[in-house]
Amino acid sequence: MISYDKDFYSWTQEQAELLKHGRFSELDIDNLIEEVETMGRSEKRELESRLTVLLLHLLKWKYQDVRQRRSWELSIIEQRLKFEETLEENPGLKSKLDDILKKAYRYAVIEASKETKISIKIFPKLCPWELDKITDSEFYPD
Repeated sequence: MISYDKDFYSWTQEQAELLKHGRFSELDIDNLIEEVETMGRSEKRELESRLTVLLLHLLKWKYQDVRQRRSWELSIIEQRLKFEETLEENPGLKSKLDDILKKAYRYAVIEASKETKISIKIFPKLCPWELDKITDSEFYPD
């Protein structure tokens, strides 16, 4: 048996072969469980990351309106699409969207403050927009 700790790639290939051939008693169950759980967390982080960047650009759009750039608009469009694609591929995350939005907004505010040099206290403590507004392709904050 190939060691999970010493050669992860080869371990994954071995586990896949064992699964394909129904050799379940030979599987490294503990590490397989760990990897499956990690994959789920990774998808959640991806969704959160997309939403964080989207919120960052919406905040910059609103609070630095004199510096609105085409690149910000394109980033908003891109992040909306990637957020929607990630959610479509992982519909089980829909039940976690409220928590994901809260966390993503906190990170977006920190990043917006760093990038704009605007005090973190200027930004609302809670996200000022509902998720359906955030993902609406026509929405750009005034």
